[in-house]
Amino acid sequence: MVSAKHRNLILFLLFLGWAIGNFDRYFINYAVLSITEDLQLSPTSTGLILSSFFAGYALMQIPGGWLADKFGSRRVLMVSVLMWSIFTAMTGAVWSLASMVAIRFLFGIGEGGFQPSSSKLISQTFPMDKRAWAMSIMLSSGGIVSLIVPLLSAYMLTTIGWRVSFFILGGIGIVITILYWAFIKLPAHVKEEELKQQGEKKQGIFGQLLKTPLMLNLFIAYYSIYAINWGLATWLPTYLVNVRGLDLISLGWAQTIPGLAMIVSMYLSGYVIDRLPLGKEKIVGAVACVVVSILLYLMFNAPNVTIFVTYQTIVILFISFVMLLLPAVILKRLPSTVTGTSMGIANTGGQLAGFITPLAIGYIVQTFNGSYNAAFWMLIVFGIICTVSLLTLNFKKGELLQAKA
Repeated sequence: MVSAKHRNLILFLLFLGWAIGNFDRYFINYAVLSITEDLQLSPTSTGLILSSFFAGYALMQIPGGWLADKFGSRRVLMVSVLMWSIFTAMTGAVWSLASMVAIRFLFGIGEGGFQPSSSKLISQTFPMDKRAWAMSIMLSSGGIVSLIVPLLSAYMLTTIGWRVSFFILGGIGIVITILYWAFIKLPAHVKEEELKQQGEKKQGIFGQLLKTPLMLNLFIAYYSIYAINWGLATWLPTYLVNVRGLDLISLGWAQTIPGLAMIVSMYLSGYVIDRLPLGKEKIVGAVACVVVSILLYLMFNAPNVTIFVTYQTIVILFISFVMLLLPAVILKRLPSTVTGTSMGIANTGGQLAGFITPLAIGYIVQTFNGSYNAAFWMLIVFGIICTVSLLTLNFKKGELLQAKA
């Protein structure tokens, strides 16, 4: 087994990589206010920009997972971070809507291999009873980023501007690529085990996974919870400015509270999930989704910004729990030989939601003359769908794959 010191180093590097990737994804939601003004875009065009990343990201999930299983997690990680760094920097050089959409799409292609390969690396280096905890540490960087992005974005956009900001983010990503090359080293016995498992892997495992009831439910659950997550993340800044009347600085301070909630939820969720009896996770997850739906209704009916942000904070707590529970099911139920492919299939659902939802909200807002009510109702329905998909999870096929591996 990999030493604890080496595991922690790998986890720290994954944390850094996920942090810079999330920073760009959250930063664009604030930068788009300036981008829309500079390029003179409509709400539908803005939604297209916010969605284009997720189109590439979703398309790369399954190939990225397959590549991680085929060629190893380390190689895919390095290529992924390098590609997204290049296209992040290129975002600062766009000159039109078409160029922005194309570059954000290619950025998504680049980043698409990160989560499947990082999940595989965690399954290779951490024992089963610590995998949810390890995943929570990596994913918690998203919470930390969401905490600092609102204020930092306001500062960056009002001082150096959105173009220079993207150049800087791309440079940081290249530095992280170099760190991966230098310090992510799998011990010889882990490499040998990986090669052996690849040689023993049954033909048609991809087809088997697609037919697995567990994977179908996870795909739907991923789609639903990420539709809520990215629907809120991509459009709340615009909503709070245009509907609730906040300026950029006030918006930044208001959104630090939900960001802090995400960090707390990720750390607590990893601890709780590792201690849930097998089979109980679907019930706890379903309850969390019901709570999310109720709170979303209360959010858009909140009489003022303070109450709105209070409900949003609680929503983030439960969304974060479900977003960690879903990959934990894969890490605990399926063997490491198919972790990359399995995570790619399930996460395709989440990233398709990231592509479709911002675009759909942009269209809805434009259709209803600036009203977000219908958009909130759409997110509430997704909470109900997630509840049903979790309650009907079927673990039997997952156990069969585990036995065959």
